[in-house]
Amino acid sequence: MKKIICFAIFISVILISGCSSDKKMKDGFYTAEMSEYSYGWREYLCIMVKNDAIVYAEFNAKDPSGYIKAWDNLYMKRMLPADGTYPNEYTRNYTAQLIKMQSNNIDALTGATNSGENFKKLSLAVIEQAKKGDTNVIVVE
Repeated sequence: MKKIICFAIFISVILISGCSSDKKMKDGFYTAEMSEYSYGWREYLCIMVKNDAIVYAEFNAKDPSGYIKAWDNLYMKRMLPADGTYPNEYTRNYTAQLIKMQSNNIDALTGATNSGENFKKLSLAVIEQAKKGDTNVIVVE
């Protein structure tokens, strides 16, 4: 009888652990980018995972020539008075939240709500890629 109980517990443990969706992230760099340009910019997110933790993240946008949105001082000067934030500020805020929370459950900043929603989509995609260990750039709709 003892052998049957031990066998049943063993099978239960295997089934439960096999069905778990809590896979660990594999070390490496993972990148996702939006499929479309929005107002001339395509947002992207790159993370570095080490020991199942996001230790680095870069969120930004680039134009078709590769110019980075956070470097555009003219854009910042127009956006800050109109929206109360600017790319160099909200991109750092979102990545800091991602590293702290280790999830895409971030609070969007007023004035950068659309980028906040895109960040959530991108971060979910790179976290899933990290769990698979797939370092290909993923495109998010």
